[in-house]
Amino acid sequence: MSTDALVLLKADHREVAKLFAEFEKVSTTPARKRTIVSTVLELLTVHTYLENEVVYPQVREAVPALNDHILESYEEHHVVDVLAAELVAMDPTSERFFPKFTVLMENVRHHVKEEEQEWFPQVRSAMSRTRLREMGERLLDLKPTAPRSPAQPSALKKAIDAVIS
Repeated sequence: MSTDALVLLKADHREVAKLFAEFEKVSTTPARKRTIVSTVLELLTVHTYLENEVVYPQVREAVPALNDHILESYEEHHVVDVLAAELVAMDPTSERFFPKFTVLMENVRHHVKEEEQEWFPQVRSAMSRTRLREMGERLLDLKPTAPRSPAQPSALKKAIDAVIS
């Protein structure tokens, strides 16, 4: 398995995209949809935490031209954090539960498209393979201890920091 940070991030994106596609299938039962929501929220909580803690600060330092993109990405993460926290607190049988998740999916898809198409290529050009591997290794080191639920204190702190920063 590659430890290149961009490869790892894209793998996370693909995993979530597959779950989104399954969620949208007409044949997916409400029970399975609720399981998908739970799984996606955990994956996104870990992913956004790692990007905020490792990737974005290093990219801002190495590729100053992407600063505005990174700041926008922090805000996009904040929107996902808020929606995720609301979903965790909601009754999963509520009529607004699945529509709220659909809004989250739309936001994540937009975010992934921008990252992969607009700024990942610039990061790849500006950062050495060694640095991308080191960043990936840091992601892998932190992943086991990253928050898994939007309701965990470290995940909540990230959402609060976005508001007061």
